Amino acid sequence: MKPRKIKEKIYYVGAPDWNRTLFDALIPLPDGTSYNAYLILGSEKTALIDTVDPSKKDVLFSYLADIVHIDYVISHHAEQDHSGSIPYVLEKYPSAKVVTNPKGKELLKSHLHIPDERFITVNDGEELSLGDKTLKFIYTPWVHWPETMVTYLVEDKILFTCDLFGSHYATSSLYVEDEKIVYEAAKRYYAEIMMPFRSIIQKNLEKIKDLDIELIAPSHGPIYNNPNFIINAYKDWISDEPKNIVVLPYISMHDSTKIMVDYLVDRLIEKGVNVEVFDLAVADIGKIAMALVDAATIVIGTPTVLAGPHPKALYVTYLANVLKPKARFVSVIGSYGWGGRTLEILKSNLTNLSVEIINPVLVKGLPEKEDFRLLDELAESVYSKHKDLGIVS
Repeated sequence: MKPRKIKEKIYYVGAPDWNRTLFDALIPLPDGTSYNAYLILGSEKTALIDTVDPSKKDVLFSYLADIVHIDYVISHHAEQDHSGSIPYVLEKYPSAKVVTNPKGKELLKSHLHIPDERFITVNDGEELSLGDKTLKFIYTPWVHWPETMVTYLVEDKILFTCDLFGSHYATSSLYVEDEKIVYEAAKRYYAEIMMPFRSIIQKNLEKIKDLDIELIAPSHGPIYNNPNFIINAYKDWISDEPKNIVVLPYISMHDSTKIMVDYLVDRLIEKGVNVEVFDLAVADIGKIAMALVDAATIVIGTPTVLAGPHPKALYVTYLANVLKPKARFVSVIGSYGWGGRTLEILKSNLTNLSVEIINPVLVKGLPEKEDFRLLDELAESVYSKHKDLGIVS
């Protein structure tokens, strides 16, 4: 295949992965993904920006069939979906050097056993000349590993961002054609991968805000020819202000918890509170992560199983804890047969969140009149908390 031209002497040499359905043996990929790599032919030096997942290395090398020399392989991130083909590139191009930061070098040596002499390390803000084109390296740690960085191609005003601004979305289009579809994919990607580092990403966006950017070229998903579209989306997602949303993941074995969930949802809607409900028996974890991006309140619905929460409720609690959303409030509703430590166990798994626990409602058996009154009080408390935040009238 011939490299796909982006600008003069700048080419796409990556690979869509149409059929991949799971990432990291964890994350569902409803739209597949892509592993984007880019080739820059400077007047004096040639640079390859990232590589591809090893499963797609043949696609990369088909693009590089007529490229006789590569001087630099820029590695933004050591995770193997981007770096995994570097050893094969270094074998094909024995004089090529891997350009990364010191932390990236450490991780690439550990994960891929690249020898020390094949590296060039760069500092934050350092530039590398390809002759008529200049690469400027900007450290952006923790998006989403400690070594991550981005590269700004000065003359062509392209920002190569690797995972930052990425989207798991397989497409034959080089550029974003439907912003609504890409917004959904990019938000899912942010929620599942970037959200735990929200406060750090706020600082990293500050580092690129003064760049004159015409294109953002990530390593997953299409290229943004309207950079403000994805930058503004990120600014919204990483902001400290939640929205008038309750996320309510639940599981129910004998309908007691479901009856409570349905009742609470109705009461919240009556008060003008938006609710996103997920039955954990069938829910897409990625959808739950996306909902957590904006939610002010999380309510976990669970029956008690062997004196503790249902394992799927515990799992989603753990997920929320590691994703560290901006939520301000948490509650728990559900049922039990004879007793247990459901509330205590769930609270112990929320230590990463700065949240207030409000009005838990745990019911023995089927809910009765008094239990529904307690659910009314919970709905009123959630409404009042949201009103205090100024997110509901």
